[in-house]
Amino acid sequence: MAPPVGIALAWLRERPGTPVDAIGIVTRVWQCSMLLGADRRRVLADAQADSATLDLLSVLRRSGPPYRLTTRELTDRTLITAGAISQRVARAESEGLVERSAQADGSRAVAVTLTAAGHRLVDRLVDRVLGREAELVSGLTPDQQAQLTELLRLFLATLRTQVGPERPTQVGAPPASAL
Repeated sequence: MAPPVGIALAWLRERPGTPVDAIGIVTRVWQCSMLLGADRRRVLADAQADSATLDLLSVLRRSGPPYRLTTRELTDRTLITAGAISQRVARAESEGLVERSAQADGSRAVAVTLTAAGHRLVDRLVDRVLGREAELVSGLTPDQQAQLTELLRLFLATLRTQVGPERPTQVGAPPASAL
């Protein structure tokens, strides 16, 4: 284990015995989260879009033809609540990016389908966002990227076990589902 530095040393000086081993990890993960979230919001703002719209359209686009899911399926595939999905769908529908329809089986379920305009927008946004994120991790070698991916996967699994299956919304005020 690395010796404590900076903040950790200050806490140990002020409160000997304080558990500081995680500071170096948690602080850096939090700072990365803040920086990545801010950068993504900038990229999306430059494209006149937002993360909520990207999240909804991405889930539909990844579902494959006919790019249609029920609102329940959307909720299950994202990290947000049914109420938030409802709001996102209503906004995207008003912008002509999705269409809502009743399920053909006569149930109360609502199907949400990606429109041609939504399809074009999500493809453009994904290219911008994923291209930018590739730039941001390019300082790491492919092996380092693979190692970091695996370590973060393990850390996230541990957090979900210890913290619980939170359904956040964005970075800082918690994360949207991954592209």
